[in-house]
Amino acid sequence: MRNNKRKLLWLGLIIPFLAIACTCSLFAPSSPEPTVAIPTPIQAPTAVALQAPAVPAVITNEDTILIDLYTRVNPAVVNVITYSTQGSSEFSNGQGSGFVYDLNGHIVTNAHVVHGADSVEVIFSDNTISRAEIVGQDLNSDLAVLKAEELPSGVQPLLLGDINNVAVGQTVVAIGNPFGLGGTLTKGIVSAMGRTIPALTQFSIPQSIQTDAPINPGNSGGPLLNLQGEVIGVNAQIETNGASNVNSGIGFAIPVSIISRVVPELVQNGKYEWAWLGVAGRSVNPPLVDAMDLPITKGAGLQGAVRETTVNGRTVEVGGDVITAIDDQTVTSFDDLLIYIALNTVPEQKVTLTIVRNGKTQEISVTLGKRPEQTLELFPTFP
Repeated sequence: MRNNKRKLLWLGLIIPFLAIACTCSLFAPSSPEPTVAIPTPIQAPTAVALQAPAVPAVITNEDTILIDLYTRVNPAVVNVITYSTQGSSEFSNGQGSGFVYDLNGHIVTNAHVVHGADSVEVIFSDNTISRAEIVGQDLNSDLAVLKAEELPSGVQPLLLGDINNVAVGQTVVAIGNPFGLGGTLTKGIVSAMGRTIPALTQFSIPQSIQTDAPINPGNSGGPLLNLQGEVIGVNAQIETNGASNVNSGIGFAIPVSIISRVVPELVQNGKYEWAWLGVAGRSVNPPLVDAMDLPITKGAGLQGAVRETTVNGRTVEVGGDVITAIDDQTVTSFDDLLIYIALNTVPEQKVTLTIVRNGKTQEISVTLGKRPEQTLELFPTFP
């Protein structure tokens, strides 16, 4: 009896199991159907964006120099905003560039940027805005000095370079705010030296630097730098041929030789006094040599011509003196005379001129005066 119970128990367990395992076959037709394999659906491939392998930026030696220069110099370059006042209203009427000259907050810019302004603000590269006082202006060199109320922490003044170390073909950079785009660096070369450009007076600025580094409106007053980050000029004018007011590949900078003479005087006294010979003249040319039967072919003519004559179809003034040297420094053109007086003399200083008068060479002593103050009604093309 015990055995029968055990058999029944096992049978009871087996029957449900078979029922579960054979559920499909219990209700299937008596003749089995062939098994058909159902294929697995083929999925469309997932779109994957192809990426180029990561390639590190190639930094050349020149790139490194320019990046380092910009990092060091740009904090000292400012955007200069000028304002005019009408009644109780103040509105912006001009914009240019400048650079920090010393830790006392003095900033160098162009005189034409701030001339006539009622108030001035300077904006630093970290967007610090400071009111600035016009300390001094020199229209003869188109230079001006401002004094900011405060300098941002860590800003260091720029160093001045040496004009004797500037050469044609040398790489230079300009940093400024063309069209109001702050902190813009452009690169080029010194394309010529010794240019004479117009000032804001009837006089000229000698020894100026010509560059093809792009300079546009808003660059005025900003620094032209060598690759050591030294200031070799202040960007001041552009050549446009009257077609537009944008760069055409030729710009001019006031040379560091003049900056280093004028700016300290503007900081100290608010003005700079230029020596003045008090003559008008021009360079000696072949028609003048023929007309006056001169024993020399180079020199600067003093005002003093007494008549006009025609040589090979060209009208020349004759009868005046010809300067061949000043303080024993040879004069080969009128610009040589201007440069020497501008960079080597002061008012009331005596100089010795070597001249040719009536075919004979002689020396005369001259005491220099002060340039008269007079501004031009029409300014040159300033960026």
